[in-house]
Amino acid sequence: MRRPTKTLILGVALLLTAVVGLGSCSSALRVQAADGDTPIRIAFVPKVAGIAYFDAMNAGGLAAAKQLGVEWLTRGPATVDPADQTTIVKDLVAKHVDVIAVAPNDPEALAPAIADARAHGVHVLTTDTDAPQTQREVFVNQASANGIGTALVDALMAKTGGTGKFAIVSCGRTAANLNAWISVEQSYAAQRYPKAQLTEIVYAGEDTTTATELAKQVLDRHPDLTGLIGECTTSAPGVAQAVRDQQKIGRVYTVGTGTPQTMKPYLLDGSCSMSVLWNVESLGYLTAWAGQQLALGRSFGPSNNVSLELPAVKYDARAKTMLLGDPLLITQDNVDQFKY
Repeated sequence: MRRPTKTLILGVALLLTAVVGLGSCSSALRVQAADGDTPIRIAFVPKVAGIAYFDAMNAGGLAAAKQLGVEWLTRGPATVDPADQTTIVKDLVAKHVDVIAVAPNDPEALAPAIADARAHGVHVLTTDTDAPQTQREVFVNQASANGIGTALVDALMAKTGGTGKFAIVSCGRTAANLNAWISVEQSYAAQRYPKAQLTEIVYAGEDTTTATELAKQVLDRHPDLTGLIGECTTSAPGVAQAVRDQQKIGRVYTVGTGTPQTMKPYLLDGSCSMSVLWNVESLGYLTAWAGQQLALGRSFGPSNNVSLELPAVKYDARAKTMLLGDPLLITQDNVDQFKY
């Protein structure tokens, strides 16, 4: 057998050196990425794609990404089936994003996927809707459950005189934020407005057409109904549409958590009395900012100067929750202040 020449030995040595050097370069690139030379990637997973509310959140996240120098991408499921969200989260982990910001349809069902993401070094926060029994690191909350629930009930009772029968049309049965608001509404209405009666709660998923049909069925079952609460941004216009279709404007009053421009026609014709919401774009901005802080390993203070518009965002370390602020009361008089 022919013995290797000095030239061949030297060539092999140089090749080995190059391979080792390439490995060192890869490590260096990873360090540089962690230091911020490569943008932090934050993936937003809403409850469902294609509705105005989450589009507004996405717009706020994109605005924050531009200012903060991070990359923001959105992957929304086509349906509210929890399995769809789980699939998306797993795919994002496989794509090695830095942060996943998710609004869980079913916190319990999503818990294993969140745990897997954390095990792979991906930061996870919840936004809009919490999953407190999971390994999420922070919840970016739009407003307190007490603030939203009491505001909705007060808005409705102001129109009905604190009496009469009312019903709630919600979205997902397992949506933690909606269920928390409903719990407040039930207890608050019973205590503050004892002459009012909650007749029933129905669930429409995240579909306005379904919400409208369910609201009409409720109106048929309870001819003496005086109020409807649309618990989410798709059922709020749904209950107003039902009242409009059945020509009960002025006899049945509705309130809800609809986005301003979606609710504008209903506010103007009186089929909706008030929308109780928050600045949805600011919620998206805060979500992106919180994701960046997690990726950079920064802790949150009791009060956080996020931006000129959000100079003092409160953080509850015990609950690991950031609070955007108090809810907004949107009426026909101020609806045009909001472009989404």
